[in-house]
Amino acid sequence: MIQEYQKSNFKNRSKKALVLIALSISIVACNKPAEAVKEVKTAYVDTSELMKEYTEAKDLESKYKSKSEEKGKQLEAEINRFKQEAANFQAQAQANGQAWAQQKGAELQKREQQLGYAQQALSQELQAESGKEMDSLVSGVKKFIKAYGKEKGYAYIYGTGDAASILYAEDKFDITKEIIKALNDKYKAPAKTEEKAAVKK
Repeated sequence: MIQEYQKSNFKNRSKKALVLIALSISIVACNKPAEAVKEVKTAYVDTSELMKEYTEAKDLESKYKSKSEEKGKQLEAEINRFKQEAANFQAQAQANGQAWAQQKGAELQKREQQLGYAQQALSQELQAESGKEMDSLVSGVKKFIKAYGKEKGYAYIYGTGDAASILYAEDKFDITKEIIKALNDKYKAPAKTEEKAAVKK
């Protein structure tokens, strides 16, 4: 009988002990200092500003501006010749008669159409070329930001600008300048390596 009493008493005490241990664990967990809770590190990048200030994007824009001017020179010369002929057409039509005016007018109309098609074709060609390079550049920037985020311990890096995905954020979370500097440093780095190699030769 005494043994049974001791067993039940032991069981009750061990149950109480377990309850006390559980309570003390939950109290300790609730009283954890704020510093112990890991802060989620977030930031955002103004993509419009990034593309304006990123040297490679500026170089790409400059490259296609030059290409457009270069390829457009010949076409521009033809357009100017056409404008001159069209301007002289009125005076010549009176001197050469109606039959000549009709024939010449049809020729000028056809040439105007051809020049329009040529302008359109040139514009589409340059857009397709620059579009491919710009897609590649944007893809590279995304990969860079992803790697940068991992290295710096960010949980999230959002994008604002033309394709805004944030409606409000405090300025302290803006890392646009950091990203621009890091991207520009990375873009300049191969050029410096090439310069060193040239000096060694």
